[in-house]
Amino acid sequence: MFRELERSRAIFDLPERKFVLDGAGRDLTVRFHGKVASTPFGPAAGPQSQLAQNLVLSFLVGARILELKTVQVNDRLKIPRPCIDMRNVGYNVEWSQELRLQESLVEYVKGSMLIEMLVASGKLPIAPAFARTIFDMSVGYDLAGIQSEAVQAFIRGMKDARAIVDRRRREIPDEYKAFRDLDYTTALSNTLTLSTFHGCPPDEIERIVDWLLREHQLNVIVKLNPTLLGPDEARDVLNGTLGYADRIPDDAFSKDTTWPQAVDFTGRLGDTARALGLGFGVKFTNTLIVENRGDFLPGSEKTSYLSGAPLHVLAMRLVARFRETFEDRYPVSFSAGVDKHNFADAVALGLVPVTVCSDLLKTGGYGRAQAYFDDLGARMGKVGARTIDEWVMRRGSQRKDAEAPRGESSSAALRLSAFALNPVADTVSAAKLRNTGVYVEAIMRDRRYASAANMKTPPKLGTRLELFNCVTCDKCVPVCPNDANFTFVLPEIEIPVVKVCADGKGGWTETRAAPLKFTKKHQIGNFADFCNECGNCDVFCPEDGGPYILKPRFFGSEALWRAFPTLDGFFVERAPYGDRVLGRFGGTPFSLCVVGTRATFSGDSFEFEFDANQVVRIVTGRASGEVDLTYFHIMHWLGRAILDGDDVNYVNIS
Repeated sequence: MFRELERSRAIFDLPERKFVLDGAGRDLTVRFHGKVASTPFGPAAGPQSQLAQNLVLSFLVGARILELKTVQVNDRLKIPRPCIDMRNVGYNVEWSQELRLQESLVEYVKGSMLIEMLVASGKLPIAPAFARTIFDMSVGYDLAGIQSEAVQAFIRGMKDARAIVDRRRREIPDEYKAFRDLDYTTALSNTLTLSTFHGCPPDEIERIVDWLLREHQLNVIVKLNPTLLGPDEARDVLNGTLGYADRIPDDAFSKDTTWPQAVDFTGRLGDTARALGLGFGVKFTNTLIVENRGDFLPGSEKTSYLSGAPLHVLAMRLVARFRETFEDRYPVSFSAGVDKHNFADAVALGLVPVTVCSDLLKTGGYGRAQAYFDDLGARMGKVGARTIDEWVMRRGSQRKDAEAPRGESSSAALRLSAFALNPVADTVSAAKLRNTGVYVEAIMRDRRYASAANMKTPPKLGTRLELFNCVTCDKCVPVCPNDANFTFVLPEIEIPVVKVCADGKGGWTETRAAPLKFTKKHQIGNFADFCNECGNCDVFCPEDGGPYILKPRFFGSEALWRAFPTLDGFFVERAPYGDRVLGRFGGTPFSLCVVGTRATFSGDSFEFEFDANQVVRIVTGRASGEVDLTYFHIMHWLGRAILDGDDVNYVNIS
């Protein structure tokens, strides 16, 4: 983090020009369960909040309420690959953490510590008032799992992480030893968003929240499903008004909570939380379960989960319905199709937090969030709003659509819009209701959310990726939420393609082919330790095959390289005796050790010595069979490029 910032003015491949480090003269603070966060923005519980660098990247683009990746007792899931399809609106088959529970806890602690190091370092102009950050844990999916000792240990660890913080202090290298004594946050979270997911019975949801309130004294948000709209309204909006062909299966409704049931348990749980002096609220929404189209995500999965533009409309209908029922009695957080065009609108509805997932998986990645704040600031400026409450109050004066509603709408939106035209009191709560009704009416008429505007897919060139050389558009780097893809420079060279074969008389014959030419400005690499093979880089790469599959794959340790013998890739290290490269091509392993101009290249039953890239001695050799010395040259130049290059990456920092 620090080396890359100093050398490249970037952190985890996000350029400094994309950082959001202040409110541009405005106070963007909000309250969440009584705590203050410097902005209402955050990542949803998903790909942008499961590893330490995810949390740092989210923080760097202005996220201050970080909804951590959902964990559950079953922490040995086998996620289908690929699992994310963001070609247009967004689909996934990835719905929980991919780490063990203890590993997730450690990642969250590391992320928190890295953020605090960054703020304390003074290397970025982050004012303390803009650094106030809340970690919101997320768990699922049933009471038995949440009451298990493994999940209980996770929750206790989030509430009191002193032991983990103390262990991690000792890992801080001497170069940064000043950070060992920082007063790190150890009470990481006392708030929790319950992910109910599809099919969780309403009485089970109520028992879970009641237990979390009473047993752990946690402030709880319950995340609800878009199927609360019921089959008729949900399908009418998705397939009729918006024109999408996706089919919501019947059992998505038959197994899920109904609206009257949600209203009932919300009232009871709200009363329980109030009696305990705790916070309770709702979140709209989870993704929408639909039948899997099967043209990118694995066909073995019968269903997938829809996000993006259509989900935004469905979820906002539920916000309107909820506020018609409860007005502003309970806080509402939101995640569904948020982007630079509607972030400011969602904030004007008083939704806290406004969380994002799908849009940050598109071209530009985390850097897309900067436009959210640019638009929010510009629109606040137009109405003279300097705080979020002022923006909520004055939002209605900015748009012409504050006129009487027209066209198709939900009854809730109609009534809220009517309230908007005849406000009974000029308060922030009244403005939230007014803005909700007006906004839901507007998006029902906004063709930007319709299928015709969201069916384009990223263009493809019809060419296939190779190990080296591509169009170097670099789209694969920022669209990876884990920063697993990176660039490195190979000089403009020609690598000889040469093979040697024993001649049966104790000698060798040599054959050559056209050399490999490297003429691109740089190459693309993949860091295997942080790649979960989600497929998102494949979606946005103009060439076919997937960078995470076909580009050089680097492992962070020899043990990990050896643990995956079916994956081609490399382990590179600068050892005391010289540089060492382990490589695997087509499942066959090779080893290279370089000391000065001398090198030893070995494989199955052969060992060659080189000087200045020329064979000087065959130490041992196969009695028969061919040895491809092209691999020597590839490994030699890869090692030099990674270890001697100026760019900072996960491979060369050690």
